[in-house]
Amino acid sequence: MALKTAPFDAAEVLDTKEAIEEFIAAAFETEDPAFIAKALGTIARARNMSKLAEEIGMSRPALYRALSGKGNPEFATITKVMRALGLKLAPVKAQSEVPMRRRAKSAD
Repeated sequence: MALKTAPFDAAEVLDTKEAIEEFIAAAFETEDPAFIAKALGTIARARNMSKLAEEIGMSRPALYRALSGKGNPEFATITKVMRALGLKLAPVKAQSEVPMRRRAKSAD
């Protein structure tokens, strides 16, 4: 008897606030804009894409395209989606791998 499998869909397991927060945090750690947009699309599907599209004033197909990972959504779209999902962007100081150069002391 052959084992039947189905593709994994992360939207099916994003059922808690904590799961969503960890999922989007991991996406942002990649620093890959397309991956982040696709992760937001996955969260949007988990939370009801149609309702989200209506809330931010976009058509559902346009929102799917923007958050597909293949599109190039405007920054305003990303912030609207995040706000509607109860998330926000906040600047965090990056960990620097290379220490900052110190100014050379002048020999006075």
